Amino acid sequence: MEPQLGDCDMKKEGTELLGFVPQKEIVYNELLPYKDKLDEESNEILAEIKGNLGRAVQLREIWPGVLFWTRKLSTYMRLYGRKFSKEDHVLFVKLLYELVTIPKLEISMMQSFARLLITLLKKKELLSREDLELPWRPLYELLDRILYSKTEHLGLNWFPSSVEAVLKALIKNCRYFPESATQEMLDEWRPLMCPFNLTMQKAMGYFELFLPTTLPPELHDKGFKLWFDELISLWVSVQNLPSWEVSLVSLFARLANDNIGYIDWDPYIPKIFTRILRSLNLPVGSSQMLVSRYLTNAYDISHVVIWISALLGGPSKQTQTQLSGLFNSITSFFHPSNHGRWLMKLMKLLQRLPASVVKRLHRERYRTPTWLTPVPESHLLSEQDITDFVESMKQPVLLAMFSKTGSLDAAQALQNLALLRPELVIPPLLEKTYPAMETLTEPHQLTATLSCMISVAQSLLAGGQRFPEGPTHMLPLLMRALPGVDPNDFSKCMITFQFLATFVTFVPLVDCSAAVQTRNDLTQVEKQLCSASAEFEYFVLQFIDRCFALIEMSTLEQTREEMETEKMTNLESLVELGLSSTFCTILIQCSMEIFQVALEKVFNFATTNIFETHVAGRMVADMCRAATKCHPAEALKLFLPHCCNVILQISDNEEVLNEEELDKELMWNLQLFSEVTRVGGDQLLVYRSQLVQILQLTLHLKCKQGYNLACKLLYHILRSMSIIYPREYCSVPGGVQQHSDTYLPIKDWGQPGDLFNLDIQWHVPSTEEKEFVFYLLDLLLKPELQRLQEYTQGEQDISRDEVLQSLSIVQNCLLGAGSLLPPLQGEPVPEILTLMFICTDHILEHSEDDIKSLFSIIKIINDLLHFKGSHKHEFDSRWRSFSLVKNSMENKLHGSKQHIRALLIDRVVLQHELRNLTKEGCCYRSVHQDLINDLLRLSTSHYSQVRSKAQNVLFTALGTYSLCCRDVYPAVLEYLDPDRTDVTQQQFKGALYCLLGNRSGICLANLQYWDCITLTWPAIIRSGMSPCMSLEKPSVVRLFDDLADKIHRQYETIGVDFSVSSSCVDVALKMMKSSNPEPTPCAASEQEELEGRKRQEQKNKDSVQKYEKLVADLLDCLHDRNLPWKFKQIAVGFLSLMLRDDHPLPSSAVFFFIESLNHDSLLVRNVAISAVSGILKQLKRPHKKVAVNPYDLPELKTSLQSYSLLTGDRPDNQWLQYDSSRLPRSQQDWDECCFIEKTHWGYSTWPRTLMLYAPPDEQPKQGKTRQEMNESEQIIYDHFSDQQFIDQFIHYLSLEDRKGRDLFSPRRFCLFKGLFRNFDDAFLPLLKPHMERLVADSHESTQCCVAEIISGLIRGSKHWSYSKVEKLWALLCPLLRKALSNITIETYADWGTCIATACESRDPRKLHWLFEMLMESLVTGEGGSFMDACRLYVLQGGLAQQEWRVPELLHRLLQYLEPKLTQVYKNVRERMGSVLTYIFMIDVNLPHTQPTMSPRIAEFTERVLARLKPLTEGEEEIQNHVLEENTVGDQDERTQAIKLLKTVLKWLMTSAGRSFSSAVPEQLRLLPLLFKIAPVENDDSYDEMKRDAKTCLSLMSQGLLYSEQIPQVLSALEEISRISSWHARYNVLTYLQVMVFYNLFTFLSDAKAVSDVRALVLRLLEDEQLEVREMAATTLSGFLQCNFLSIDEPLQAHFEALSKTRLAKRKRRELGSVVDMISSADLVRRHAGVLGLSACILSSPYDVPTWMPQILIDLSAHLNDTQPIEMTVKKTLSDFRRTHHDNWQEHKQKFTDDQLLVLTDLLVSPCYYA
Repeated sequence: MEPQLGDCDMKKEGTELLGFVPQKEIVYNELLPYKDKLDEESNEILAEIKGNLGRAVQLREIWPGVLFWTRKLSTYMRLYGRKFSKEDHVLFVKLLYELVTIPKLEISMMQSFARLLITLLKKKELLSREDLELPWRPLYELLDRILYSKTEHLGLNWFPSSVEAVLKALIKNCRYFPESATQEMLDEWRPLMCPFNLTMQKAMGYFELFLPTTLPPELHDKGFKLWFDELISLWVSVQNLPSWEVSLVSLFARLANDNIGYIDWDPYIPKIFTRILRSLNLPVGSSQMLVSRYLTNAYDISHVVIWISALLGGPSKQTQTQLSGLFNSITSFFHPSNHGRWLMKLMKLLQRLPASVVKRLHRERYRTPTWLTPVPESHLLSEQDITDFVESMKQPVLLAMFSKTGSLDAAQALQNLALLRPELVIPPLLEKTYPAMETLTEPHQLTATLSCMISVAQSLLAGGQRFPEGPTHMLPLLMRALPGVDPNDFSKCMITFQFLATFVTFVPLVDCSAAVQTRNDLTQVEKQLCSASAEFEYFVLQFIDRCFALIEMSTLEQTREEMETEKMTNLESLVELGLSSTFCTILIQCSMEIFQVALEKVFNFATTNIFETHVAGRMVADMCRAATKCHPAEALKLFLPHCCNVILQISDNEEVLNEEELDKELMWNLQLFSEVTRVGGDQLLVYRSQLVQILQLTLHLKCKQGYNLACKLLYHILRSMSIIYPREYCSVPGGVQQHSDTYLPIKDWGQPGDLFNLDIQWHVPSTEEKEFVFYLLDLLLKPELQRLQEYTQGEQDISRDEVLQSLSIVQNCLLGAGSLLPPLQGEPVPEILTLMFICTDHILEHSEDDIKSLFSIIKIINDLLHFKGSHKHEFDSRWRSFSLVKNSMENKLHGSKQHIRALLIDRVVLQHELRNLTKEGCCYRSVHQDLINDLLRLSTSHYSQVRSKAQNVLFTALGTYSLCCRDVYPAVLEYLDPDRTDVTQQQFKGALYCLLGNRSGICLANLQYWDCITLTWPAIIRSGMSPCMSLEKPSVVRLFDDLADKIHRQYETIGVDFSVSSSCVDVALKMMKSSNPEPTPCAASEQEELEGRKRQEQKNKDSVQKYEKLVADLLDCLHDRNLPWKFKQIAVGFLSLMLRDDHPLPSSAVFFFIESLNHDSLLVRNVAISAVSGILKQLKRPHKKVAVNPYDLPELKTSLQSYSLLTGDRPDNQWLQYDSSRLPRSQQDWDECCFIEKTHWGYSTWPRTLMLYAPPDEQPKQGKTRQEMNESEQIIYDHFSDQQFIDQFIHYLSLEDRKGRDLFSPRRFCLFKGLFRNFDDAFLPLLKPHMERLVADSHESTQCCVAEIISGLIRGSKHWSYSKVEKLWALLCPLLRKALSNITIETYADWGTCIATACESRDPRKLHWLFEMLMESLVTGEGGSFMDACRLYVLQGGLAQQEWRVPELLHRLLQYLEPKLTQVYKNVRERMGSVLTYIFMIDVNLPHTQPTMSPRIAEFTERVLARLKPLTEGEEEIQNHVLEENTVGDQDERTQAIKLLKTVLKWLMTSAGRSFSSAVPEQLRLLPLLFKIAPVENDDSYDEMKRDAKTCLSLMSQGLLYSEQIPQVLSALEEISRISSWHARYNVLTYLQVMVFYNLFTFLSDAKAVSDVRALVLRLLEDEQLEVREMAATTLSGFLQCNFLSIDEPLQAHFEALSKTRLAKRKRRELGSVVDMISSADLVRRHAGVLGLSACILSSPYDVPTWMPQILIDLSAHLNDTQPIEMTVKKTLSDFRRTHHDNWQEHKQKFTDDQLLVLTDLLVSPCYYA
C-alpha cells in the first residue's frame, strides 16, 4: 500500500498550490525536470481560458472569440489533462452542450465544439450522474435536423461527410440523461416502429444511440425494464435480418455490458449464438446461394464481441458451453488452407474477443471502483471461467497463426490470452517456434511464430506463479534467433531484429552465474537462470559478428555496381533502422563488463576498415553511436582522439581541402566523428578544443559531401548541448548493476517500470554548455552571415556552390541551437531574417535557376517558422510509433500504465516535446507575415520544383498560423487578375496551386467565411480572361477542374446567423463567477454586453450582404461576353452552391437559373433543374399544422385506448385503411375526411400528439394572381406561362441523353412537384397538349419525361382543393391508360418508379382514382404476356408504398390473380411471384402484433395445395413437359398443376430475401414436392423448374428456425426420406447439412432434435442407393466436425459391427466362367459401416484424436473388399494423407510403432497409385 500513501501526500501538496483538486492530470508532467513551475503556469492559462471564454459568450462573439478559446481549452487538455476542478468540468461541459445545440449554428463550428465536448466527457468515471444531467431532446433535434435533413437532397444544405460520425460519438458520450428520459424516448419513437417502413430503421437507430443503460439498479424500472422484453422478443422473432437488426444487436451488447448480472440472458443464449454463427456467413455444403442481404446487414463483430464477453460467467455457465461449441464448429475454417471473404470476419472475432474479456476482467479486478454499477458477486468471472475460455480459444488461435491474412490478429489474441493463462497458451506456441527456428525451407513459419512470440514476451519472461519455467526459455530462444540476421531475407531479418530487441528490453544482460555459489536461498528455476546467464556475453558477441556480416554484405560496391544512385534504398534504410535500434537496446541492457568487450570489438571493426559513406558506413557509424550513447565517457575516450588524429593527418596538406572528390578514409572518419558526437553535452565539453579545430578545418571543404558531413557534426554538437533529453533508457532505474547479496538481477526479468520511481536521468543544458554554443555560433555563424550579406549587396562575387555552403551552415546552426535561440517576437527583426529576405530577393532576381540555394532557403524559412526543438511531422511520427509499441506490449489486464521503463521514459519525452511545440501558441506576428510573403514569392517562381517545395512549406504554415490565411489569399489573387499584364504563366500556375492546397491541409479557395469566398470565387472565374490562361494547356485546364471539384467536395454551408441563446449566456455567467482559479478578465459590463449584441446583429446583416454580393458578382461574371465557356460552367456550379434553406436566393439569380433551364449545354441545364427545385422549395408557402391528441379524432373517439400495447391492424387504426365503400367522392366528404399522409402513423402506437394539417380555410390561399406574388415567383410564373418557353423546355427534357440509360430522374420530379405545389394548376393548360403528345410516343426518353411530369403532378397536388383534384384525375386517368397500353421493355421501369413515387407518403384515400384505374386494367391478355407483366409491375410499385393500409386492394388483387397463376410465360410468372411476395409481406409473425387484415399465407397455401393435388399424389417423376403454347387441347389437371407449381416456386424464391419472417409451417407442406423435383448434380443444363426448385431448397435451408418449428421440420424430412425417389432422399441430406449448421445452437439446445437428426443420418447411411449412402457419410462427417454429434463408444461400435457384416458367397458355373454373387443387403450394410468409419476419420482433417489410429487400422482391413468398399477406403486414406501431410512429424507421435508400420505400408503401397 505504500505508493498509494505517497500518492496522497503528493495530491495534498498539489491541491494547496493549485487551490483545487484536479479531475485527472497527465501523470507524465510530474516527471519532467521543470515540474515545479507547471502548476503556476497551468493555473494562469486556465484562468485566462475561463475568463475569455465566458466573456466571449457573454458578448455573443462566436467567431473568433468562442472558437479561439475553445481551441485553447483543447490544447490545455492535451498539455495538462483534465486539470480543473469538478465544478469547472461540469461548467465547461454545460457551456459546450449549450453551444453545440444552438439551432442555427454553422456546421463546421458545431463540429469543432462537438469534438471538444467529446474529449471533455470521454473519461466517464470523472463525472457521475449526480454531478451532471443533460437533456436529450436538443441532441435528438440536432441529429434529426442533420441526418434526416429535408433540404439536403435539394442542395439547400451542404454538410461535411464527417458530421454523422462526430454526432454519433457525441451522443454516445452525452448519455447523462435524466431518469425520466427512457419513457419519454419510448413515447417519442415507438410510433415510428412500422417494420415495412424506413422509419423502423430510424427508430432503432435512435434507440441504439440514445437509450441510457447505465442507470443504477434501483432505477432499472425506469430504465431498460421498460423496453427490454419488447425489443428482445422483436429481435427473436425477426428471421430475415433486416438492416435495423444490426442496431438492436449494438443496443443489446451495450446493455449487457453495462448491467452484467442484472439481466437473465439464459433463455436467449442459444438464439444469440445461432444468430452470431449465421452472421459470419460461412460456406456450408457444396452448392450454396447466399441471400445478398445477409452479406450487407451482417452483425458488426465489435458489438458481438462485447455481447459475448458480457454474458460469460455467472451461475449457469451456459455461455461458455455455447462459446466452446461455436469455436469447435468453426475451428476448421481457421486452418491456413481455407480462404474466402469470410476470413476477415473470423480473424476479427479471434482478435477482439480475448481483448474484450481482458477488458472485463480488468474492470472486475483491477479498476478503481467508480460510480458505474459494479458487477455483483454472483456474476464475477471465476478462475474456472477464465481457464475454460482460454481453452476454448486456444485451438483456433494456434491454427490462425499461419493464416493467409498474416499473423497479426493471432498475435494480438495470443497476447491477451497469455495475460490470462500463460501456462495454457505459451507451451504450445513454443512447440511451434523451436522447430520453425530450425527449418530453412519455410521462412513464413519463422516470421509468423516470431511475431507471436514477441506479443507474449512479457508474460513469458515475467514467469509468475502460473508459469514459473517461462524465463528459462529466454536464452535458447535468443541464441536460436541469431541466424535470422540474414542479409538475403529482408522480412526474416526485420522480424528477428524486432524479436531480439523486444526480449532484451525486458531483461538486464548480467552474468550472475556466480550467485549460485554465493547464495543459498534460490529456487530451482532461479538457479537454472543464474547458470544460464553466463551465456549473455557470448550472445552479445555473436550478435555483433552477425551484424558485421550483414554490413559487409550490404556495402555499396557489392550491391550496386551497375546503378548510379548513391542513396540507400528503402529496404536498406529499414534494415539500418532495425540494426541500430536493436544494437542500441542490447547495449543499454548490458552490464559494464559485457559492454567493455562489445565496445572494443566495435571500435576495432570501425577503425581497421574504411567504409563507403552511403550504406555500410551509415550502419557502422550507427553502431558506434549506440555504443557512445550508452556509456559516453568510456566510448569517447576511444573514438574521439582516433578520429581527430586521422582527420588532421590527412588534411595536413592544403590541396586536400580543395579537392572535389575527398579521400575515402577522410570521409569515413568524418562520418564516424559526426555520429559519435551525438551524446550528452557535458561529456563533449572535455574535448572542446579538438571539436572546434576539426570544425574550422572541415566546414569549408570544397567537396560537397565533405562539408555536409561537417555541417552534420556541427548540428549534432549544438543539439546535444542545447536541448533537454533523458540520458538512458535501461529497464531498471539507475542502470544495470552486478548481483550482490541483496540484489539479484534475475528478479527484474519482464518487470514493468514503476511510474512513481522512474528516476529519469535528464540532461539539462548547463551554463557552460550554453556559453560554448554561443561561442560556436559567433565563431562559425557570424562569418557566414557576413559573407551572404556581402554577396547580396554585390560587393563580393561568390560562386553558387559557396552560397549553398554558407546556407547549409546557417541552416544546421539554426536546427542545432534552435531551442536556445529566442522565439520570433516581431520587431526588432533578428539579422538572420533580414538576410533571408534579401537573399531570396537577390537570387530570384539575378540567378533564378540556382535551384539548390533556393531549396536551402526554403528549408531555412520552414525552420524559422516551425522549428521549436523538433518539427511537428517528426513529433507526429514518433507519437504514432510510440502508440504502436505501446499497444503491442501493453498489459491491458492490470492496466494503470504498467509499461516497460523505456516506454514510460519515451512518453515523458514526448510530453516535453508536445509542450515545446504547442505551449508558445502560434501568435501571428509581422515577422511571420514577411516570411510567408517570401514563401509566396517562391511558390510562384519560375521552376516547378522550387514552387512545389515552397508550396508545401506554405501550406504547413497556413495550417499552423490559422489567421494568416486572411493575409495570403488577396496576395495570391493578384496573380489571377485579368488586368495585369506582367504575370508569367509560371506565376499563374503557382498561384492556382496555392489556392488548391495539398491533400490534408487548408484549401485557400474554400475558407469557411464570407470575406474570403466573396473575393476568391469571382477571381477564379475572372482569371479565365487573364492573358496567361490558355485552354490549350492541359495542365492548366486540369488545375481548374481540380479546383472546382475540390470546392464542390469541401464546401459546407456558411452561416448567416451567429446568434447565441440566452441559456448559453447564463452558463457563461456562472463560469465567470466560479473560483479556483478566478477567471482573469472579469465579466463584461451591461454596456459592453449591449455593444456585443449590436455587433452580433451587425455581423448577421453583414453576412447577408456579403452573401448577396457574392451572388451578384457571380452573375456579373456570367453575363460577361468574353468569358470562355469552361469558366461559365464553373461559375454556374459555384452559383448552385449558394442556395440555402435560411435565406432566399436573390431574384436576379432566380431569373438566371430559370433562363438556364433552356441553355444549350446539357451540363448547365442539369444544374439549373436542381437549382430550380431548390428555389421552389425556398418559395414554398408553409402549410399550417395543428397538434392534436390522436384520441380526440372523431374516427378514434369510439375505440378504447386499451389497444395501446398491440401493433398491427387494430380497430383504432382501421379507419386509415382503404375502403372502397367509404371513399371521399364529393367536396363535403373530402373536407370532412381526416387524411394522414405518412404511412407509419398508427401501425404501432399513436404518438402523444399528432401533427395534422389545419382545415383548408386556415391554409394559404390557392390560385394566387400574379399581383399577389413576390418578385421571384413572378419570374417563374411568367416563364412557365410562356408557350414558347414551355415548348422549348419540354423539347429539351424529352431529348435522348444516352440510349438505354435514361432513367426516371428524381431531380426533374422535384422540379415538377415544386411547380404544381407552389402554383397549383396554373401551368396545366399549357402542359396538357404536351403530355398528350408525349404519352402517344413510345420512345424511351419521351415516356420518361411524361412519367416525371405525372408523378410530380400527383405529389404536387397534395393541398389542392377537391374540385381541382377531380379535374386533375379526369385528365390523368385517360393519359395513364394510354401510357400503360404503349409500355415497352425500356420504359416499364420508369412507369413503375413514377407510380411508386406518386404514392409515397400519401393517404391512399386521396389517390383512390389511381388505384381503381390500375386495378381495372390488370391481366387482360391483350397486348400479350409482356403487357400483363408491366401492368402488374406498375401496380405493385403503388401498392408496395402503401404497405399495410390497403388490405382491401390486396385481397382484390389476390382474388384476381389466383386463377391466373398458371400463366405460361416466364416473365409474367416472375412478376407474379414478386407481386405475391408484396401481397403477403404484411402477414408477419412479430410479437404483440394483431393478425393482419391483409391476405394471409396460410389460407393461400391451403388453396394452392389443393390445386397441386395431382402432383403430390402420384409417384411418377414430375417432368416439365408443357409446351409453351396455350393450346386448349389437353389441359388436364396435371399440366395445370405443373404450371401453377412454377409460379409458386418463383414466389418462394423472391420472398426468401424480402419478407421479415419465413412462413415455415406453410413452406413445409410444399417441401415434399420440391425434394422430388430438385436435381442431384450441379448442372445448369436442367430446365427452369428444376433449377428453381434447387434454389428454393437452398434458400429455405438457410432460414432461421424458431425452436418450436424444429420438430415440425424434422418430421417432414423424416417422412420425405422414406419416399421411393432417391433424389428426394439425397436432397434431404444436403438440406439437413445447411439447416443444422445455420441453426446450430437452437438444435443443440433440444436433445430430442439431435437424436432425431442422428437417427435419420444413420438410417440413410444404409440406403440401398450408393449416392445416398455417400452423401450420408459426408453429412455425418460434417456434423462430427462441427461437434453437432460426437464420436462416442456406441457410435464406433455400431460402425464396427456393420463393417464386419459377413458377405456370403455363392458360386455358379455358367458357360465355364466363375461369377461371384454377393447378396446386396449385406454389401450395403458392410459398406455403411466402412463409410461410417471413414466419416469419423475425415471429420478431423487437421489433427489426430486418440480414437483415430485404431479406426485407420480397422479401415485398412477392407482395402481388398469388393467395390464400392475398396474405392471408399482408398479415397479416405488418400484424403487422410493429404490433410495430415503438413504436420506429419507431430501426428506421428500419436501412433504406436506397429500401427505406423501398417500405415506407412498402406500410404505408400502400390495400391495407392493404382
